[in-house]
Amino acid sequence: MKTIIPDKLKEGDKVMVVAPSDSLSLISKETRLIADERFSRIGLELSFAKNVNELDEFDSSSIESRVSDLHKAFSDKNVKGVFAVIGGFNCNQLLRYLNWDLIKNNPKVFIGYSDTTALQNAIYAKTGLVTYSGPAYVTFGQKLYFDYTLEYFKKCLLSDKEFDILPSESWSDDNWYRDQDNRKLIRNNGWLVINTGKAKGTILGANICTLNLLQGTEYLPNISNSILFLEDDGESKLTNFDRDLQSLIHLPNFNEVKGVVIGRFQNASEVKTEQLKKIIKSKKELDHIPVLANVDFGHTDPMITFPIGGEVELTVSDKKSTLKMVKH
Repeated sequence: MKTIIPDKLKEGDKVMVVAPSDSLSLISKETRLIADERFSRIGLELSFAKNVNELDEFDSSSIESRVSDLHKAFSDKNVKGVFAVIGGFNCNQLLRYLNWDLIKNNPKVFIGYSDTTALQNAIYAKTGLVTYSGPAYVTFGQKLYFDYTLEYFKKCLLSDKEFDILPSESWSDDNWYRDQDNRKLIRNNGWLVINTGKAKGTILGANICTLNLLQGTEYLPNISNSILFLEDDGESKLTNFDRDLQSLIHLPNFNEVKGVVIGRFQNASEVKTEQLKKIIKSKKELDHIPVLANVDFGHTDPMITFPIGGEVELTVSDKKSTLKMVKH
């Protein structure tokens, strides 16, 4: 299938917020005001899909409402970008009901993270449209320490130039949405080298347990010649991450995966540096490919924006590791 890269966003473009998982009504007024103002400063005209504030017992809304909003966002010629509100648990409910031809014939930027992983990889598998793992609408509601996230959002989505990714100087794993003025930063010690080597490939993945929901379905992209970007949230236990990774390794063409890049784990996760190394080193199928960890994506802040279906060059070395986005 031909890869489709959507047009980059530019000042004056209209973008629409949709809620493929959790509802916008869960987001505080303060956070929304900050997010709205930041979009305005970027030069993007913000709009909201009709059903984003619906709320049910699953913190979401009906399949019909969510599918309708997605179809509206992609069919509206004036909308150049589509932002998920936040993550959640259930956007994979939508996959059987989406009009894939409509999405393919109206390519545009689609971005979010966490649960949105299922929808993003499914869109790429079914249409060839490159989607983006990165800040959701709610992420733009951070009052402080948003510069790194915004920098890489712009590099990936407001420019078509190749760009290098560098580690952030500091990171956070705090409940910023509860207290915007009391943030706790942690010094970033840089990336973690696990397996050295060089590779170039197509980026797939993001949240590992959500990606695995697509296994055995028509919605999982072909992982041949890919570099898997994988992360998990604070609920990740050693056993969970280990078996989720093992499940990917059991895919018939995993031997054609070119590399693995792992996002930073939250403090609450059981997966710490030494445990992560042990898990990776226990998988003989990973011995021959580069593996880099503690990269700025996942459920901590700040985060990079990266293209699912785009291409990256990866060098993992004890001297200097590099990540270059070459097709996004």
